[in-house]
Amino acid sequence: MPVRIRLQRRGRKRHAIYSIVVADGRASRDGKFIEKLGQYNPNTNPASIKLDADRAIYWLGVGAQPSDTCNNILQREGILYKRHLLRGLKKGALTAEQVEEQFSAWKAQREAKVSAKVNKLRDEDKKAYEAKLEAERKVNEARLEAIAKEKAELLKGEEEVKAETEEVKAETEENKDAE
Repeated sequence: MPVRIRLQRRGRKRHAIYSIVVADGRASRDGKFIEKLGQYNPNTNPASIKLDADRAIYWLGVGAQPSDTCNNILQREGILYKRHLLRGLKKGALTAEQVEEQFSAWKAQREAKVSAKVNKLRDEDKKAYEAKLEAERKVNEARLEAIAKEKAELLKGEEEVKAETEEVKAETEENKDAE
């Protein structure tokens, strides 16, 4: 029975979320599985991954073969690196403290890289938002100026109308006086 670590599709149409599962290689993609190891969400940037590292290392140790995508996920999360370090521990090349020290250093470096990407994306979004606000401000100012001009023209027109009505009243009063 070839055991595989692979993805099982879930989620709605065009918004897939995947479960990382250990399954018989002959089972269908979304069919029976032996154990669920975690979850992979490619819809976020960067993709969010929740994974039980100890169980993944166990299944790799007993011969489960990861699919290409799962292999990339395991590599990105450091599971394959930790397994490599644990093999060195088993052979006596490393001590447990060295294994933990090297893995924690790798993990810190990885988290720094991910947080740098998140910060960069956040800054880009903030700049885009500020540019959008500035464009809206300019449009609103242009609209306010246009409205002010229209009001000024209306007021000017009203003043002219008032002046004409005053003239007409004065003429009518003169005509009444003349009669």
